[in-house]
Amino acid sequence: MSIKFAAVASVVALMSAASAQAVVVGVDGSSAPWQGFMNVFNLPSAGGAFQFASGWGVPDLRTTFNDPSQQVTMLPNTINDPNGYWYIGGGGPGAAGNKIMEANLYQQLSDGSLSGTTVTFNGFVTANTLTAAHEARLFIRDFAPDFSSFNETIVSAPASGAFSLSLVTLPGAGRNVQWGMQLKGVNVWATDTAPFGSITYSSVPTPGALALAGFVGAAALRRRRN
Repeated sequence: MSIKFAAVASVVALMSAASAQAVVVGVDGSSAPWQGFMNVFNLPSAGGAFQFASGWGVPDLRTTFNDPSQQVTMLPNTINDPNGYWYIGGGGPGAAGNKIMEANLYQQLSDGSLSGTTVTFNGFVTANTLTAAHEARLFIRDFAPDFSSFNETIVSAPASGAFSLSLVTLPGAGRNVQWGMQLKGVNVWATDTAPFGSITYSSVPTPGALALAGFVGAAALRRRRN
């Protein structure tokens, strides 16, 4: 789990200056304690009502890791169940999905180390071929110990390039702080995912982005010297 701690100064009006902790988290490899959670809804054409929620295994979220490249890829979710509940007219190649699935891939700490801090989640989108049928988002969530309430920061993933989002978490023992990625859209039969695309996240930018950053930096240096 890539977490970096740094002391930052915090000044609150009418209070003495105090020290607060800032925590930076990133996109980790497959050995990190990733978890999966799924929310399921009816299609918008059927009213869009919430159906159920449950924990899911990370592979069941159609998530794959490429540790040498420090990348994690999320594909549209599939259900290996031909029941009409999941696919209009029954499942099979070419079948249209009958549910909206919100896959959440995340890490969580409940030991208090992230409570009362500013948590920042940084990384890069190195590939994004998703169609309009699916939306990718990034989030940080701060749950009460019993998950009865939460605060969150949630943003749309960029088409490409760097992302950074932050959340000031509440103090208190036993709070559950999560950070991760969400993919929401219609479920797809397993053999039909390719046309719907995928999204890849990384802890490092693409070589092209690094080259561009170097070019911009060199140009800025030349301007300062002139």
